[in-house]
Amino acid sequence: MELLSHIYGFQYRLWNWWHGSVMGFSASLQGETSHAALLARQDAELRLLDTMRRVLVARAKCDRDYAAALTQLAHTAAKMDAPDNVLDDSHLHKLQEAVGKSKNNYEQALEHYKTSKTKYEDQFLKGKPGRKLDELKERYQKACKKLHQVHNDYVLLLCEAADYERDFRTVLLPGLLEYQERVQEDMIDKWRSILTEVCELTDTTQGRYAQLQTEVVSSVSAISPKSEYSSFSETNNHNTATYTIRSSPPDPVTFEFCNKLLGDGVGSLQAGQLAVDSLTVDSLRLRLSDIEHRLHEVSTELREKQNLLNQHETEVVNIKKNSLQDTGIASRLLVLKRASDVLRRELNELRCKESWLQHQRSLIHDPLAALGCEEAPQPWEAAQGQVNGDSYQRSDSLKSRSAALKELLRKPFRARNSASPASTPPTPTRANTEERASAPDQQSLTTDNSAEGQAEVHPQAVNGIPELTYDPDRCLEDEPWFHGVLPREEVVRLLVNEGNYLGHYRFEGPAFPTIQELILHQHNCGLPVTNKSGAILRTPIFRERWELNNDDVELRDKIGRGNFGDVYKARLRDSGSEVAVKTCRVTLPDEQKKKFLQEGRILKQYDHPNIVKFIGICVQKQPIMIVMELVPGGSLLSFVRNHKGQLNGKQMMGMCLDTASGMAYLESKNCIHRDLAARNCLVGHRNIVKISDFGMSREEEEYIVSDGMKQIPIKWTAPEALNFGKYTSLCDVWSYAVLCWEIFSSGEVPYHGYSNTKAREMIDSGYRMLAPHNTPDEMYQLMLKCWQYDAENRPHFPEIYAAVDTIYSSL
Repeated sequence: MELLSHIYGFQYRLWNWWHGSVMGFSASLQGETSHAALLARQDAELRLLDTMRRVLVARAKCDRDYAAALTQLAHTAAKMDAPDNVLDDSHLHKLQEAVGKSKNNYEQALEHYKTSKTKYEDQFLKGKPGRKLDELKERYQKACKKLHQVHNDYVLLLCEAADYERDFRTVLLPGLLEYQERVQEDMIDKWRSILTEVCELTDTTQGRYAQLQTEVVSSVSAISPKSEYSSFSETNNHNTATYTIRSSPPDPVTFEFCNKLLGDGVGSLQAGQLAVDSLTVDSLRLRLSDIEHRLHEVSTELREKQNLLNQHETEVVNIKKNSLQDTGIASRLLVLKRASDVLRRELNELRCKESWLQHQRSLIHDPLAALGCEEAPQPWEAAQGQVNGDSYQRSDSLKSRSAALKELLRKPFRARNSASPASTPPTPTRANTEERASAPDQQSLTTDNSAEGQAEVHPQAVNGIPELTYDPDRCLEDEPWFHGVLPREEVVRLLVNEGNYLGHYRFEGPAFPTIQELILHQHNCGLPVTNKSGAILRTPIFRERWELNNDDVELRDKIGRGNFGDVYKARLRDSGSEVAVKTCRVTLPDEQKKKFLQEGRILKQYDHPNIVKFIGICVQKQPIMIVMELVPGGSLLSFVRNHKGQLNGKQMMGMCLDTASGMAYLESKNCIHRDLAARNCLVGHRNIVKISDFGMSREEEEYIVSDGMKQIPIKWTAPEALNFGKYTSLCDVWSYAVLCWEIFSSGEVPYHGYSNTKAREMIDSGYRMLAPHNTPDEMYQLMLKCWQYDAENRPHFPEIYAAVDTIYSSL
């Protein structure tokens, strides 16, 4: 140990001598004062960096606000009102409405005049003068007067309208446009002056901007990483006005075994040496194995990091040979330098760790290797060598005490195969069984021989009391302890011990041991189930083929997640066939569970090769499940994304054809899917597409949504459904075109880069997505027909299927 301390001290002095003339952190800043100065310098640099960051952020914010203001100005200019609405509100428009209204009044007055004249002439020709003739004459005269007035008004209004229309075309409108032209020219002149001033004020190539830019460039160029901390290291290393005491590295700390602990000696223990005996040899071997494992890991990591550092250094040399003008190459060089510095620091740590582990390994391995295959010494035998030869009496005393200690220490370390008397255990009962179960330590002390001699007792033969056994395949009716409903007297007779229980089944008549027997009795006797209800069991309603038991379905792997719950890959226990199962979360409200079951109700009546086949539904217990055909290819969206660039045009047209076939079938059944998209279609064998996910479907020719649009896929939904909540099969036609766009674009997001609101505005303004690469022209024209804003102008799915089939056959 002393020699090792001298070696370490010599290495330390050699280190100080070597680095004494070298300036830098490692040689000059090892003292406490230097450490404090280094922390202060780092704090100051962090504050400076934070100030620079705030300045740059403020500059970026100003530029961003300026750009936003320009954008707002452009948008405001683009939203300037057109003169159409002004023209509609003009006097000419009012005159047109007045002429139409006057014409209607003219027609009504003329009709009233003709009627009054006819009645008056009929009464006059009858030659019956009197009161009635006078009334008809008066009505005729009023009608004639009103007709003439209306006629004059109509003629004057027509004249006024004709004159105004002529003046509007020849004088008013040209004058208005000429005035508008002058206003626009004045505005352009003002903006030219403003922009000229802006250009002069924002010209960074003249005046103080150029001076500031020159100062900034010179300051940045003057930065030298090598000399940045030279003065700092010099200041904190030598005597200065600030630091009156020279900063020196920390003094070495020695770690030696304290000899005072052992005193005159404790058995075989020696200062600074491991104790290798029967008490410690096993733990030392485990410790050695652990150290060797850690040493192997450290060595492996050290080699990997060294190889990585060599790669970085080689790449740095290659980059330096090339031109550093490229910004990307220069940034890569900085990254490599930073990574190399980190690797060097980690390599130093790993080398130190490897040295520590090797030293510990040698401390343990050497005495174990010296021990070899010999038996480890007993620690108490060393006491026999510590005998005083001048006193035989004390020697005998020490020998006797050593022998006693030796015998005492040997007792806990008796060999495991030593025989020990075993007592026969008592007859097991419920009480002593529980006692033994609560004392496992006592059971562990029994030997194998005693266990073999112990008599095995069947659980049902213990003290004549039948033991309970659990069989998961046995139903409730098969349990021997289930009695049903019994008379009160019989219950009192049977329930004599605490914990006894009974059970049975009945309505109001006799009791039966099983529900099956009870139902069969009620069916055969024809009596009411209860006197109050009067219900008689006559014709049973058998369960349908698609109503499955939950236990018939074995859930396996989770393959997806839906709106109502998870989707699993499962197996039917009876047939062993693999299926897909949709589960409904137990925590969902009843209204959501009804919607979940509605998908199964809709799906079970369809049978088409391009519709996912319905197998059954499980509703007997939670969770509610819908069992469907397992389509191995997954969703159409994931399929086209994973096979991007691998599908040719005919294969993609085949997918469009399959979808059109399935949707034509649904349209013939008056089914509106409402959520047709690539994510809701599945790909089966030979890339056959099957339509799935009927959670939003409705079996109606027209469906109106009145409960909001929260779950509507905006980018796939037709405009009339978004604006008015009106759904028809023509809405699915719109969604079908978006699905075809997804197929040909290899799963790109429709209206990529636009929000739902922006995409909706663009659709209303007439924008339609461009054709993806490799889309046939005929197919894109069909997609544009499906994207007609008016639903009546879109084709129906039978027509779409015929068109897609023609395109597919031509490829």
